[in-house]
Amino acid sequence: MKALLLREIKSFFGSPIGYLVVVIFLLINGLFLWVFEGEYNILNSGFADLGPFFTLTPWILLFLIPATTMRSFSDELKLGTIELLFTKPLSTWEIVLGKFLGAFVLIIIALLPTLLYVFVVKDYTYADNVLDMGSTMGSYFGLCFLIAAYTAIGVFTSTLSENQIVAFILAVFLCFAIFYGIEALGTLTGMFTEQFTYLSMQTHFKSISRGVIDTRDIIYFASVTGIFLAATVYKLKTLKA
Repeated sequence: MKALLLREIKSFFGSPIGYLVVVIFLLINGLFLWVFEGEYNILNSGFADLGPFFTLTPWILLFLIPATTMRSFSDELKLGTIELLFTKPLSTWEIVLGKFLGAFVLIIIALLPTLLYVFVVKDYTYADNVLDMGSTMGSYFGLCFLIAAYTAIGVFTSTLSENQIVAFILAVFLCFAIFYGIEALGTLTGMFTEQFTYLSMQTHFKSISRGVIDTRDIIYFASVTGIFLAATVYKLKTLKA
């Protein structure tokens, strides 16, 4: 599995894809947070708060991660190399985890430079306006869990079609539905609102962002990630058969 993971990372950075992911992520965040006027501009908010960053980033990742994962298995299916992958001395779970971790590591690498925002905002603090490090670190942990869930969804949808665009659209739809759509549905219908809210990724992300790591939130994200990875394994086994 380690060899497959390294191959995935090398394939990302051996082509423009890896660099584009990092640059696009940092550029979009940078423009909205520090340049463009609006509700996300931190400098104009008057508060030492990275809340705008943690509000904006899940939506950027909702498109960026599917764009990263759409080729995970779609390319293998299109080129016919999936059969060659099955002949390697790896279990189906190891193949899936190798693909998953490769994309996950790439997005985490893109996220790391944003830690500089913490130091920049801290320089603008004063006695009555101090950056809440507890909620900031909690939000970063929440982003890591969110990235894992989005990546698992993206890897799964890449097994559903040889067409990368189809895999991308399916991943965006599923990520949007689980992150926001379920909660919105409960609010609109007024039925089972509490249950729908609990099933929403946005609810659990906001919970972790408060700086308190609740085991229920961890179990939720681990469950979503695990379910889609298991679904990917099942799909590959049907192809293998």
